Amino acid sequence: MGQPKRRATYEDLMQVPDHQVAEIIDGELVVSPRPASPHAYAASVIGMEVGPPFHRGVGDPAGPGGWWITLEPELHFGDDVLVPDWAGWRRDRMPVFPTVPFFTQAPDWACEVISPSTARIDRSRKMRIYAREGIAYLWLVDPLEQTLEVYRLEAGRWVVVAVFAGDEVVHAEPFDAIQIGLARWWPPVAPSP
Repeated sequence: MGQPKRRATYEDLMQVPDHQVAEIIDGELVVSPRPASPHAYAASVIGMEVGPPFHRGVGDPAGPGGWWITLEPELHFGDDVLVPDWAGWRRDRMPVFPTVPFFTQAPDWACEVISPSTARIDRSRKMRIYAREGIAYLWLVDPLEQTLEVYRLEAGRWVVVAVFAGDEVVHAEPFDAIQIGLARWWPPVAPSP
């Protein structure tokens, strides 16, 4: 019988070069390449869609407000260290945005933009941890398949609220106060020669 595998530490994570994304999931150091252009494009546009109307105070005439929306926050949940593409905290749960190197308070919403190299972990291990931590909403966005899957946590289990695709115009929880045109999320495809 072999030696038990050593659990990864935060020091292990800090040794990973900046051009890679490092997380600790179930005691394992998981290293992924920086996202390719379809992922980066979709993630950028999601932030431009959701951020402006929601990342403001409640009562702001420019949008519904009431959220702190953050790009690639480092989330520490016990020994697990996760980095979703986007996360959001309702300001009524986190009235003051903290000055911290990482967050220990679970967000109310997380968004993972799926890449071929991360899809299996995003859809299994990370979803399980997000549910365990009580994150109320999760979006899984696949820019290659051009889909948005919206999940809501109910009694500790993920429930599929909706699956949208292509160029649909949608109202997606928890940001259903605005209309989102999904066609803008997908990078333009170069015409065939």
